[in-house]
Amino acid sequence: METPRVQIKDLGLIDYKEAWDLQESLLKEGVDLKIANRTSETAFLPVNHILLCEHPHVYTLGKSGKQEHLLLDDEKLLDVSATYYKINRGGDITYHGPGQLVMYPILDLEQFFTDIHKYMRFLEEVVINTLMDYGIHADRYEGLTGVWIEPNTPGARKICAMGVKCSRWITMHGIGFNINSDLSYFGHIVPCGIDDKAVTSLEKELGRKVPMDEVKQKLIQHMSKVFGFQLEMR
Repeated sequence: METPRVQIKDLGLIDYKEAWDLQESLLKEGVDLKIANRTSETAFLPVNHILLCEHPHVYTLGKSGKQEHLLLDDEKLLDVSATYYKINRGGDITYHGPGQLVMYPILDLEQFFTDIHKYMRFLEEVVINTLMDYGIHADRYEGLTGVWIEPNTPGARKICAMGVKCSRWITMHGIGFNINSDLSYFGHIVPCGIDDKAVTSLEKELGRKVPMDEVKQKLIQHMSKVFGFQLEMR
């Protein structure tokens, strides 16, 4: 099988809805191409994308989430300069904001493997490997999605949340990796529906701020190794 090619695009700080619309557009392009290939003598592979960004303060609720896990009403959302969206990924409620690295892979899993469970575990592995570069041992928490420090202990704390959607084996949405995040914003929700676990960041674990571009570079390098693709920077 030909090595998949993935275009990397850094969107910087971008409104959540704008990034969501871009994801939907790229996913539609990939799905439409797959449908067209059914009647074409020449098949063209959909282009794979990874979007990197940060968002202004925003709370998003996945399809399986509960409205009551947002602890703010509309007026209080304004008070903390945050927005709120119900979205089409899996999972419950989460927070995105400045200082958090968000990665949206728009990948055609038919070029990699057709297994959503494996895809989620690979995303977790990428973050675990990135944290190892900073001397932080992180792992999975049995029965819970995401990446944790000291999982399965009273001190368990989540550093990366995940939620994805897949259509015709093309993915969207992805991960929220707390780098220099303002963790007080997690106090306004029941993060991912879990009310008895703490949330942390790379800054909090290291006791210093970490350059976002540095983390982006490490994360993408580990993505290319774990998923086995060629990088195309844009």
